[in-house]
Amino acid sequence: MGLVAAKRIRELGKTGSFLIGFAVFIPVINAMVGILIAKVLGFEQGNALLFAVLCASASYIAVPAAMRMTVPEANPSLYVSMALALTFPFNIVIGIPLYLEMIKIIGRGV
Repeated sequence: MGLVAAKRIRELGKTGSFLIGFAVFIPVINAMVGILIAKVLGFEQGNALLFAVLCASASYIAVPAAMRMTVPEANPSLYVSMALALTFPFNIVIGIPLYLEMIKIIGRGV
């Protein structure tokens, strides 16, 4: 799937800024929901961070295969590229430190 995404990654840029924004901002919203759930469940900081990262992550294995079978006309260069070229690097470089800071702020009750 990654090879399919790499070969057709230019198509992602043609789709406009909506999908690019979606691939970056929805994970942050999902992480915030995960952090709040972790707070309610009384998770410690490390567990809350792992939970937030899982909530913010795209499905890199199951969903692309399911999409290919259930919606064969869907463009794999879009959904795979969004996950592998945008969401994953965003979460590694910016997301994890951001989610940790959010957990610290919520933990202080601010």
